[in-house]
Amino acid sequence: MAIPDFQSVMLPLLDFAADQKEHSLQDTVEALAAIFGLTIEEREELLPSGKQARFDNRVAWARSYFKQAGLVENTRRGFFRISQRGIDLFKTTPKKINIKLLEQYPEFIDFRNLRKDINDIQPMLIDEPEKQTPEEQLENSYKILSDGLASEIIQLVKSCSPSFFERLVVELLLAMGYGGTRVGAGRAIGQSGDGGIDGIIDEDRLGLDSIYIQAKRWEGVVGRPEIQKFVGALSGQRATKGVFITTSDFTREALDFVKNNNHYKVVLINGFTLAKFMIENNVGVSVATTYQVKKIDTDYFVDE
Repeated sequence: MAIPDFQSVMLPLLDFAADQKEHSLQDTVEALAAIFGLTIEEREELLPSGKQARFDNRVAWARSYFKQAGLVENTRRGFFRISQRGIDLFKTTPKKINIKLLEQYPEFIDFRNLRKDINDIQPMLIDEPEKQTPEEQLENSYKILSDGLASEIIQLVKSCSPSFFERLVVELLLAMGYGGTRVGAGRAIGQSGDGGIDGIIDEDRLGLDSIYIQAKRWEGVVGRPEIQKFVGALSGQRATKGVFITTSDFTREALDFVKNNNHYKVVLINGFTLAKFMIENNVGVSVATTYQVKKIDTDYFVDE
């Protein structure tokens, strides 16, 4: 039989996990391959990158989507277990599980709508690929991979200790070109805590100006009162530049307050933006695969 797409893998994956035992991803792949009766050749078929088996990749994506929907939960690195929500869904004996069904869960909708300021291209990619050029499909696929990675990063950061979060902020700011030296940046963050200021970091290597930092590893959204207190702390330090970093998000009132404040330059970085900056600056991530898109060099074919 043909290798099933990742949505076709979802129902057998839920059935497999319904025993409520802890499973590794590799054991899951082996079990589902047997369920689908895949041949050795089908198991060994690779993605175009040549670095992962196609079926393994599709099982991993199905599990990832289950994780975003809250149907499974990670127990330790490389292992997962069905959640109570997953058990509840299993008890309804669904005939099919796909993205449309997963959209009943708010967490999955949040995952699909991480970037509210641009249209969600994932349904177009999944349902209407024939309407896109190859370049569009490639770009949209990259966005899905990037957004999924960002979502996983946010969850990991929220589970880390406050001290780890402080070190992460240091690493990110250094990677972005701020802070001068690692030693100086390490002393700057997480040491003050004075009047709503978690630390101070140089804007450039010469230390010509300083940026005041507030870093909150929160679950709930950050409202205007917290931002007002931060601005008040800046005023107390006679500072005009600040960065407020949170693992969650900001209310519309908080965003509007910063936008309409002309005296202080305050940048708000929510969890999604933090994760995107980490990806862009290779903090906490590594390159898995590189694809090169090439085009004809017309100058080469000029016959002089």
